[in-house]
Amino acid sequence: MRIFQGFDALPQFRHAAATVGSFDGVHLGHRALLRHLTGIARTAGGESVVLTFEPHPRIALGRAEGMRLLTPLDKKIELLSALDIDNLVIIPFDRAFSTLSGREFIERCICGAVGAETLIVGYNHRFGHDRIGAAEIEALELLRVVRVDECRVAGEHVSSTVIRRLLDEGRVEEAERLLGHCVSIKNQKL
Repeated sequence: MRIFQGFDALPQFRHAAATVGSFDGVHLGHRALLRHLTGIARTAGGESVVLTFEPHPRIALGRAEGMRLLTPLDKKIELLSALDIDNLVIIPFDRAFSTLSGREFIERCICGAVGAETLIVGYNHRFGHDRIGAAEIEALELLRVVRVDECRVAGEHVSSTVIRRLLDEGRVEEAERLLGHCVSIKNQKL
């Protein structure tokens, strides 16, 4: 997996299929979405591109009170590199970046800098300060949008928030079942 810091020195990706997210925990829901990404990229004879943020947007915007990261950046990179991802773009997230609208983010970053032909999104993912969703992105007619359904394990919705809650309640086995790997939290609550 090639790793890029920001958008300044990106190569021209071949038939790029991209996805965006914090991917905190790289849990089973993330893995389902990433399988779609790599499958679509391979089918198109292209490259998979994962875009993630550092620091986590809630931290950058001062909304992380009590939040514990499931995976610091080095662990996230380790987990992603084991998933057959071609490229990882780490976006330096700050207040200025957070002011981009969803349309600006799609046009400048996803289509412009990455050159994505396909964008894979989770069932409830939103983009930009105005929080546009898949339908609004499709309406831009700039790229193909593929939505991935919610992931459930034994009836439980899989999300980083749910996993954090389980860990806070001391339910480590249940959290690990949703993560798909062992817990390795190094951080203290913020």
